[in-house]
Amino acid sequence: MAKTDEQTGQAGQSRQTDGQAGQSARAETTLGYEQARDELVEVVRRLEAGGTSLEESLALWERGEELAKVCRHWLEGARARLDAALAEDEDAEGAEEAESAGEG
Repeated sequence: MAKTDEQTGQAGQSRQTDGQAGQSARAETTLGYEQARDELVEVVRRLEAGGTSLEESLALWERGEELAKVCRHWLEGARARLDAALAEDEDAEGAEEAESAGEG
């Protein structure tokens, strides 16, 4: 009978994980970088302070992973925009140099 209870508990946990995955996807689209970073700092602070149960620590760790993913997403987007802007500047400088060389 205990095995059946364990199986039931595991099934309940997998349903929670599916729900958490949905929450993670929503969090990624709604959290700004600064908000995610600040929450991540708080999660790390709580983990480092200790005094939490194993279950709570695992939940904090998972939340931290989600928040780190959100931050990484924002930073990658910022890097792509910066690279695109730098590429545009290089293209414009190259065009100017080509024009100058043609005039001289």
